[in-house]
Amino acid sequence: MTLFGAIEAGGTKFVCAVGDVTGAIKERVSIPTTTPDETMPEVISFFKKHSVEAIGIGSFGPIDVDKDSPTYGNITTTPKTAWKDFPLLQAVQKEFQIPIGFNTDVNIAAMGEAVLGAAKGVDSCLYITVGTGIGAGAYINGELLQGLTHPEMGHILVRRHPKDAYKGRCPYHGDCLEGLAAGPAIEERWGDKAFNLGDQEEVWEMEGYYMAQALMQYILILSPKKIILGGGVMNQEHVLKHVYQHLQDLLNGYVPYPQVTTHLHEYIIRPGLGDNAGITGGILLAEKVYKEQQK
Repeated sequence: MTLFGAIEAGGTKFVCAVGDVTGAIKERVSIPTTTPDETMPEVISFFKKHSVEAIGIGSFGPIDVDKDSPTYGNITTTPKTAWKDFPLLQAVQKEFQIPIGFNTDVNIAAMGEAVLGAAKGVDSCLYITVGTGIGAGAYINGELLQGLTHPEMGHILVRRHPKDAYKGRCPYHGDCLEGLAAGPAIEERWGDKAFNLGDQEEVWEMEGYYMAQALMQYILILSPKKIILGGGVMNQEHVLKHVYQHLQDLLNGYVPYPQVTTHLHEYIIRPGLGDNAGITGGILLAEKVYKEQQK
């Protein structure tokens, strides 16, 4: 079986893996995301130990995904200052003369879930992660959605919860979706990390209120056939019921399809691949660029 490499470059850690297109992971390693000078040598060292035909990279963003741009392959306006304008793709290409694909971490997770995960069998899905930040990737008719750049769905504006006086913490937009509903915002607002707030219903009702507004917009604009909610915040037991309730109230019967009116628990779900969505998608991206080079 041909082996491919995957890099899921997250804001907290880089997950590197080697596996095949069936989803089988041969080996994986987690490396803290500190600075490029500290993190990248460990990433390179991992792949030097393996013989892979191609590598797929999914990175935290924003990133430049325009192949005609002089900064294609760069991490761009990230709030992680050590990584701002870092040429991630080129740093890997310099070490390995093999095909290397480059996209966002949420886009490759969407690909993994569409091909081998919870959205297998449908031709469109949306993958949203809610953790250190909020991002989303859309997989439509077998392709990742991309235009001028990759989607930045975590930075849409939402209405404030009536009981929320928190200012928001996005360094660019203040109280956008990420600024109000990502993990660091929850911690700053409530004084503790999300995983320690499981029994506080008001925390998850507010989170559900914000996420439901975002999902309403995504459904009305993209109309995906499956929505997958990943990331540490969405793993909290109480949050989905509030998402469902607020979303039904917001849509108010306007989208008259059973997936939305009566089967939200089957339409908006957790990842089928669990924590492997990103690296699985990275392997699939690696296979894609490998096949493209063979043509």
